[in-house]
Amino acid sequence: MFTGIVEEIGTVSALSGGKITVKASKVLEQKELSGSSIAVNGVCLTVASSSADSFTADIMPQTLRLTNLGKLSVGSKVNLERAMAADGRFGGHIVSGHIDGTGTVASVTPEGNAVWLTVDCPTDLLRYILPRGSIAIDGVSLTAAEVGDSYFKVSLIPHTRQETTLLNHKVGDMVNLETDVIGKYVERLMSFENNQAKPESKKKLSYEFLAENGF
Repeated sequence: MFTGIVEEIGTVSALSGGKITVKASKVLEQKELSGSSIAVNGVCLTVASSSADSFTADIMPQTLRLTNLGKLSVGSKVNLERAMAADGRFGGHIVSGHIDGTGTVASVTPEGNAVWLTVDCPTDLLRYILPRGSIAIDGVSLTAAEVGDSYFKVSLIPHTRQETTLLNHKVGDMVNLETDVIGKYVERLMSFENNQAKPESKKKLSYEFLAENGF
């Protein structure tokens, strides 16, 4: 479990044979790193081995196909976050490290001390994104300020721009998206009646449906 608060920016030093090696420092501080989880651009990976200045993890072909990790190369910068400790603080929101899909950067627009980032997003993911709700982009916990029929917008404060890779992206770049996990579980649970799944029920989740069922 993660919170979407990036601890540091790492640098890919090797990527081949289904393995990725990332140079880092802060996320390597714990004593027993092997077998632990680190989110790389929001993707939960298991550390296979580590050294004084880097860690190596395995990446399945499926992960490379469905996330922007397949777009990385040696020298690429990535957002890193260790799994949250049981006594940790939730600075962001509940992030599982399981990417729901990808979006495409549509525009990057400065406004005062902020920068608006607009992301084109598949409609099957937009159903879980709501104005002022949480969204993780490349592992960064953000608030969706505006949601349209095919896009959403977030506003990046100076700290986020300095401490993450989000402003390294250009228009057309792919970003990893993880939507609010609570909404997905609610929808799944509401799709059952008498312990039987109703395949068509995904289309029926609405304010009216929730009201009728006591929510």
